[in-house]
Amino acid sequence: MFTDEVLDGVLVPSLWRKSHQSAQESRSCQTRAVHSADAEVQTASTSVSSTQTEPQDPTTELPHQPCDDTEAPGLTNFLRRVEDLMVGELEKNSRSHAFDGFQTNWQDHDLQVSCLHCLQHPGAQEKGLQVTSVSWSCTGSVIICSFGRINDGDWSNERSCVCTWNLDRRSLSTKQADLVIDVPTAVTALSCHPSQPALIAGGLYNGEVVVWDTSQTQDPVLAQTGMSSDSHREPVYQVAWVPLQKKGEFGVLSASSEGSVLLWMLVSDKAQLILNAAYALTQQQVPHSSSSSFKVRGSKMVGVTSLAVSPWDSDTFIVGSEGGLMLRCSFSSQTLAAVVSEKKSVELKAPAVFSFRSRGGPVYSIHCSPFHRNLFVSSGTDGLAHIHSLLQVSPLLSLRVSESYVFQVQWSPTRPLVFAAATGQGEVQVFDLGCRSLRPAATIKGGVGQAATCLAFNCNNHHLLAVGKADGTVEIWQLSADLTEQQLRESEQLDQIANQVVE
Repeated sequence: MFTDEVLDGVLVPSLWRKSHQSAQESRSCQTRAVHSADAEVQTASTSVSSTQTEPQDPTTELPHQPCDDTEAPGLTNFLRRVEDLMVGELEKNSRSHAFDGFQTNWQDHDLQVSCLHCLQHPGAQEKGLQVTSVSWSCTGSVIICSFGRINDGDWSNERSCVCTWNLDRRSLSTKQADLVIDVPTAVTALSCHPSQPALIAGGLYNGEVVVWDTSQTQDPVLAQTGMSSDSHREPVYQVAWVPLQKKGEFGVLSASSEGSVLLWMLVSDKAQLILNAAYALTQQQVPHSSSSSFKVRGSKMVGVTSLAVSPWDSDTFIVGSEGGLMLRCSFSSQTLAAVVSEKKSVELKAPAVFSFRSRGGPVYSIHCSPFHRNLFVSSGTDGLAHIHSLLQVSPLLSLRVSESYVFQVQWSPTRPLVFAAATGQGEVQVFDLGCRSLRPAATIKGGVGQAATCLAFNCNNHHLLAVGKADGTVEIWQLSADLTEQQLRESEQLDQIANQVVE
């Protein structure tokens, strides 16, 4: 019923493999063909050149001018006769030291001075106020001036101001100050801080001492003494920054016509000036010298009108008085002042240690030499400028400056033998002690009847000199090189003046 049957095989192709083979493709990629090229460059052409003198034909003779071989009659005999004498003198001169250190100077300096700016504040001029003090900032760019009245002996509550001008500004306006600080009374003295250009110390007519900060334009008053028991009772005629014991700190030294000199310590964070030391000058404690003609009369106090601090000795300062007395004083004095006890926070000391020959009237200005520790210059109502030594009673030299008052004198910061004086006749006289003549080396003319009340050399820009005038203007003068550049052996000449002995 059932039988085996062999059938042919059936082949079923794989559709899966075929579908995958058809889906596979070959791909390849590479960067674009990089094209390269070689190039070179060189000069298109070269050339060689040289030069030399033309060869000289030895047979050719150079043309020459005919010369006269004849000599002056007797010349040869004269030369032979004086030869030994001349050789002897030349040998003698070669051994001489008369011109050792001498250097010729063929440069022709201009002795003239020129006015660069005339600064004005209309508000002060409208009131007829006068410039009472000028001072340069420690950078030498800003000039500060104060206003008041130098000829008003009556008590006054008239308002005044302090003005500043930055001379380095492109937009400098000579008729408009950069900053105007209103002050309730006349400002009698100014002094810029030696290292902080924004700080200014001022003395007022009512006896107050103020420190302004010009960086605070809204309220520039940094600290003030106020009218306390420690403050002055009369006008403050001089203020100066002095170094304190702590390095980098400065105090304010103030002098008043009541006869007191006060040292204030600035406490910025508390906006206060705290009294650190107090000195009183009484007539009975003045050390009178044998040649001094000062006589005790009137008030027991010595009214101070000028003051200078020695840049060489931190313990020494000099004061000038209304009666013409000048005293060398010491900060370290421990002698108590012979005055009725005042309710001050510190004890009053008597600082005077040496008395100089008195003058015939008030001493308006004193300034210590920046080049010699013992020299200072003073001026006052006698119209003279006196050169003094700290070691001698009488002046070493006296020069006639003016027939009127001399309101201020100041040594040059660069020339040891040069100083300037502001006169009541309106002129500023610049003297050079190295000249043979005692006449001024330069004169800055002023307006008729307009006194030159104050002046200040610029210690950074040495060619600038500021002059305050009674008409309320401040003039900036440019000095010539002869007045600002130190000359050869000038310091030696200053030493010779200081070493003179006055009988």
